[in-house]
Amino acid sequence: MTTFDKREEEFEKRFAHDEELRFKATARRNKLFGLWAADKLGLSGAAAAAYAKDVVMADFEQPGDADVLGKVRRDLDAKNIAQSDADLRRTMEQLMERAIAEIRAGK
Repeated sequence: MTTFDKREEEFEKRFAHDEELRFKATARRNKLFGLWAADKLGLSGAAAAAYAKDVVMADFEQPGDADVLGKVRRDLDAKNIAQSDADLRRTMEQLMERAIAEIRAGK
């Protein structure tokens, strides 16, 4: 194996690792976001956990975060709970940071 081949293999492994981390962090962020929204909606216990799972599953509808934001936006609007789109995005960003930190900490 040449040096170039080794470098290419290392790059591919790092890319795969980074993509796996991004997927795990996004799924965890969505769960945390679902739990946050569940609290706003007055849900707790099993109902909050089920809602968080629904938020995670919503992420598979289309690429990007629009599907997750849309689900939470519709649910909050249905209950007349005021949250701006900017607030929702900011919360998602904060929860992504938390999710990454938890994964790196092995939680």
